[in-house]
Amino acid sequence: MLLYSSLNEREPQMNANENWTTAKMPSQAGRTAIVTGANSGIGLQTSMALAAAGAKVIMACRSPDRAAAAIEDIRSRVPQADVALMKLDLSNLASVRDFADEFRGRHERLDLLINNAGIMGVPFATTVDGFESQMGTNHLGHFALTGLLIEPLLATPASRIITVGSMGHWRAKPLDLADLHYARRTYKPFDAYCASKLANLLFMKELGRRLAARGATQVSAGGHPGGADTNIQKAEPGTFAAMRMAVMRPIALRWFINTAEVGALSTLYAATMPGVGNDDYYGPDRVFGMKGHPAPARRSRLAQDADAAQRLWTVSVKQTGIAYLD
Repeated sequence: MLLYSSLNEREPQMNANENWTTAKMPSQAGRTAIVTGANSGIGLQTSMALAAAGAKVIMACRSPDRAAAAIEDIRSRVPQADVALMKLDLSNLASVRDFADEFRGRHERLDLLINNAGIMGVPFATTVDGFESQMGTNHLGHFALTGLLIEPLLATPASRIITVGSMGHWRAKPLDLADLHYARRTYKPFDAYCASKLANLLFMKELGRRLAARGATQVSAGGHPGGADTNIQKAEPGTFAAMRMAVMRPIALRWFINTAEVGALSTLYAATMPGVGNDDYYGPDRVFGMKGHPAPARRSRLAQDADAAQRLWTVSVKQTGIAYLD
């Protein structure tokens, strides 16, 4: 583990003119990683890259069938991959608890927790715990998961918790902490998604503050994929939306968005590179953060509000019943 003895030491800011790829990623041999939402898109590409670099990767997925197909895909490309499936439904706190209990029973260390899974722009629905589905899955599920895995994370020197953000957070309004789940407000699907991604970044900030306050070697950082060609937002086959996406996709990939493989690089940089510290955030370096390779990324003023981050933490503890790093 000498390779990672200085993993969190601060280094000069990366050169945005140098295109970072997985070829520059340190070996991950001997490390254990959990990637949520690992069966497709950014999560799949993140899992594949970590496995190729030697990590043991736990693919935490809601659908065992889709996850099994993803594992076969990884093994066909990375024959030596050490990957395993564990079922996790972030929209169900009982599932989150079961996952954490099972993981702690099998593993003593956890080097990387990649909080990647998410849903986007869905019609109004509530989780089994009564949360609005996007806030419940994208933020509160990951808040709970991190808390339930904090012991193996703290027991592993220089471990990292990586939050996958989104450009959508720029469109978010200040969080209504008294009505996170739209009991009184009008629900708009994309607005609710943007609110959940703002919550992700505020969680990343407050988690980093709490880790630093206790002098921990652990780091809370994050990355966003920019515009990425993933299936987080789907169109029904045969519809006008699907036909429009089929026409626009090659143009978008050429000029405006990343493939899922390139979109995952910001997450992988934050997860593996020396010099990454608490509250560091990375994203694509071109087309206003929509396309390109990892570089330090900008955030909205709301996403940098330390007071809002602390208040969201307090509400999240109350709603999930999971307190940690007090």
